Amino acid sequence: MSSNPSAERPIERTSPRRRRAGGWVRTLGAVAAVLIVVVAGYAVVQYLGSRSSRTVLNVLSYDLFNGGCGTAPALQAVLAPFESAHDVEIDFTCPAGSTLVSTLLAEKSSPRADLVIGLDEVTTPAAEANGLLVPYLSPALAHVDPNITHELSADGGATPYEWGYLGIDYNTSFVRAGGQTPANLSFPAISANLSLARNLVVEDPATDITGEEFLLWEIEFYETVLHQDWQGWWQSVHAALQYAPDWGTAFDADFDGSGGPAPLVVSYTTDPAYAASYNQSGQYNSTVSEWNGTLYGWQTVYGIGIVAGTQHLALDQALVDWFLGGTVQSALPTNEWEYPANRTIAVPPVFAANPDPTNFVPLDDRTTPAEIYANLPTYLDEWQTIENSAG
Repeated sequence: MSSNPSAERPIERTSPRRRRAGGWVRTLGAVAAVLIVVVAGYAVVQYLGSRSSRTVLNVLSYDLFNGGCGTAPALQAVLAPFESAHDVEIDFTCPAGSTLVSTLLAEKSSPRADLVIGLDEVTTPAAEANGLLVPYLSPALAHVDPNITHELSADGGATPYEWGYLGIDYNTSFVRAGGQTPANLSFPAISANLSLARNLVVEDPATDITGEEFLLWEIEFYETVLHQDWQGWWQSVHAALQYAPDWGTAFDADFDGSGGPAPLVVSYTTDPAYAASYNQSGQYNSTVSEWNGTLYGWQTVYGIGIVAGTQHLALDQALVDWFLGGTVQSALPTNEWEYPANRTIAVPPVFAANPDPTNFVPLDDRTTPAEIYANLPTYLDEWQTIENSAG
């Protein structure tokens, strides 16, 4: 584990189906036609027209952004109106084998990117601490919950465009086999009942950001809700838990050789809506951590940031504003399976399958992005020590 968290930490998740560090990945085909209708032919024609004389905005993102580093037709159709209106060309770079933060650090003295898309509540403070972002407070933030904004960045280093919650998913086969539902499950319940722990697949915090976020969720729950040492939970369950290297592997795990999904898996509370949209209502349900009648969750927030050293500040700011506008925000729920940051945008009816996030207490509020950045390396080292003790 690196002693320099800014160089190697935090990592970005890489999932074959969605949200790798805040992603536009999952289920693009169904929405592509809708987006093309939104831009009504005009967009595609403009996008495919000659762009050689335009100013180029270089965007750094993750390699599965919108189905292929910004190349998917659905994204191109939405980009076209902005490009035409501002006479610009938007080009994506998605580095393989490295993180957004480490790429920005490597290029700090001579940055190639104007903007970065996909920073989250874990990676944004790392980027800010290293002077990699230009703070910008978009006028469109008037439509964003201030709590979400502050959980990502206190000074506008990155602007949120979507948010959600981690959850523990449980499937119908688990409920049938166990004769019970783990709805409103708590961390202490898992450590007190190792049969639950043995059925839980967790992303490895050392290799996946979903695992890092789950670790932070557990730490904040124990330290700020129970006022107990967070390490005790891991010491109780570490020998029973099933680990996966990333979210995609965990979500699609063939847990017992039957070809079915894991009985319990750390994922996202919007998974029920995803299942319902594909006529699999009830296949997945999701819960956060309950204690004394209150539901405590970890809120994930994804943002777009302006890279320090950009030569196109005004255009960068315009693109940030555009990300909070209706064209982009309306596309998020059934592309990203996240909630749009702009609270004036309605989510589709299928989101009623999800547990209501307004009932959750976000434990992110108990700390600051700067504290996350400062404490995460120590947390990871201490967690690794516990895991190593398993032998």
